[in-house]
Amino acid sequence: MLMKTDELGIPRFSNKDLIDMIYSGHVDKCHVVLCDESDDIDLFNKAATEQGISQLTKYIPLDVNKDEFDGVLQSEWFMPDEYKNMDIFSWLEQRCPDHESVTRVEMEIIEYEARGMLDLLCYMVYLVDFMRENNIVWGVGRGSSVASYILYLIGVHKVNSIQYGLDFNEFMR
Repeated sequence: MLMKTDELGIPRFSNKDLIDMIYSGHVDKCHVVLCDESDDIDLFNKAATEQGISQLTKYIPLDVNKDEFDGVLQSEWFMPDEYKNMDIFSWLEQRCPDHESVTRVEMEIIEYEARGMLDLLCYMVYLVDFMRENNIVWGVGRGSSVASYILYLIGVHKVNSIQYGLDFNEFMR
């Protein structure tokens, strides 16, 4: 299924997408979709009511730009205050075993900051801590993320990009 998204990345589904979901056994997922306002949602919702399944929500475009939208979503993340207020650079620097790794962290942190991603790094620390505390298993590393030494220090992956000479720019493309 080729899903359409709006300029904010919010998914939208056509009538055909919904029919495909239903016929492929995913009718239970239909209540969480936003549909094009041009689709005949009222007809579907009438049939859904008769069948005792959840109704669909009409797609309503938001009058907000992408940066504002991202900011609102980030402000809604559940993250304890100790993580929200952490000095991520100091936290990372304390985990560096030598001068080379500190230099790498300094270089990477500039790029994360330029992209407004420092809060994301704090959230990643919280997420990894939560997974460790709850014995949740996650992968050893995949794709370009392994080029980030910072993500290695946080524990997102287990590939030391300095040891393997991986270029951080591969991750930031």
